[in-house]
Amino acid sequence: MEAFDVLGDPVRRRLLEHLASAGELSAGGLVALAREEFGISQPAVSQHLRVLREAGFVTVRADGPRRVYALRGEPLAEAERWLADLRGFWSQRLDSLETELARGRRARRHTRSTDPDHAAPAADEPRRMA
Repeated sequence: MEAFDVLGDPVRRRLLEHLASAGELSAGGLVALAREEFGISQPAVSQHLRVLREAGFVTVRADGPRRVYALRGEPLAEAERWLADLRGFWSQRLDSLETELARGRRARRHTRSTDPDHAAPAADEPRRMA
């Protein structure tokens, strides 16, 4: 399962957020949090935990009768790298768009300052947005 398939579910995202802030939580603690926030059953939470475990987002260890879950950073780092590559793609295009918009504004200002038909508005006349 792809990282974004796992992260696409709000329950799983919230479970990961709880683990990120707490460090480790028992399965019972995670079930209680998800039941309170989402109103879902224990088997449904267990299914979400299984998906997170199989996708490598969490580890689980036995602590007596309890199962304790902890967040693994590697899958999140992979998703962040993918997003960073995408961000670079868009940043370059947005920078180009910003340059073109600035050129257009300069051209309009130049046209207004050199064209007598585009005289500055009177002091009491409202300015129009270009």
